[in-house]
Amino acid sequence: MNINLPNFNVKNLVKEAGSTISRVVQLTEEKLGTTERTEYDLHFQNLAERADVTKTWTEKIVRDTESVLIPNPQNRVEDFIFEKIEKSKPKRLSNLEHLALDMIEAGGDFGQDLPYGQALIKAGQAEQKLGQCEHDFIATSGICFTQPLRKFLDGEMKTIGKERGILETKRLDLDACKNRVKKARSMLGQQSAERDLRVAQAEFDRQSEITKLLLDGISTSQASHLRHLHAFVQTQVRYYKQCGDVMEQLQRELANLGGPTPYIPLDVNEASASKSNPSSGAAARGPGNNNAANSVAPGHKPNQPMNVSTDQMQRARVLCSYDAKDHTELNLSANEVIFVTECSPVNEDYMYGKQGLMKGLVPRAFVEMLDEEHDVTL
Repeated sequence: MNINLPNFNVKNLVKEAGSTISRVVQLTEEKLGTTERTEYDLHFQNLAERADVTKTWTEKIVRDTESVLIPNPQNRVEDFIFEKIEKSKPKRLSNLEHLALDMIEAGGDFGQDLPYGQALIKAGQAEQKLGQCEHDFIATSGICFTQPLRKFLDGEMKTIGKERGILETKRLDLDACKNRVKKARSMLGQQSAERDLRVAQAEFDRQSEITKLLLDGISTSQASHLRHLHAFVQTQVRYYKQCGDVMEQLQRELANLGGPTPYIPLDVNEASASKSNPSSGAAARGPGNNNAANSVAPGHKPNQPMNVSTDQMQRARVLCSYDAKDHTELNLSANEVIFVTECSPVNEDYMYGKQGLMKGLVPRAFVEMLDEEHDVTL
């Protein structure tokens, strides 16, 4: 029976083993500080440092972006495995879509002809649209941002790391040759060591130039990353715009439903303006308009006082039932006794009330004070 044995080149094996031993000895002596080492030039060190920083931060950005897009770590692991085996990722419902299905089912059970059931169904349908927008956002963000960055890490950065490893090997060979030249005792040994040194120096210089070219290419890669970042930001803008459109449509549909407690749409632009300029009204007032600073125009919702305890409030009896117009008001029942105090600043139409654990605004015309003899402490 003929057995084909691999054709080993013993001379090459011995030569490679000798080179490996020389590198180990050189590296050990460098660690111990008993020999000199060839230092890279300053320009190369700067390029290498920039490459390390780029790799570190790109890895973090990719990891954080994937965490934002897919918060569940188990789902991220599953997607990674399916990507590696080149199979399509599993289609799974998002949290928004689970909420949407439950809302729609609950609205059907509560009754589609009842206000609450109708509102649940409308809200569930809006959540479904938000879930679809989220799927599109995740897919587009992966294509335009995370996938190009990961391709850079798996391709260009790995190539740079490999070439830098080869360069470090060439440097160890060069320094080992320099030490052999210093330690050579005979003329023949001196000539052989110098010949090896020239070869090692040429290989080191050639590998150094190759590595520098790759490191210089990181500037071009960062310019490409900037374009991917712009695309990611545009994707986010479109996603949040779509979500805003869906919610505005939902507000209009809820307002059209009517019912005993009609929905009052929230003006997002007005709310944002009031938050961004909380002191704009005060700045427009002159020093003689102190009364305007302590009151609110009728018909406008006042601010609720902060950190007011029951001991600082007065008792009041509800004259007749009242249904809250929005979430800032309390529902009142006739002859009910609650605690109230003045709003800050004082409002002609509303007071701040406490009803058990519930707190909110109370129309002044619907309550009768029971503790007139006590002062209200704001």
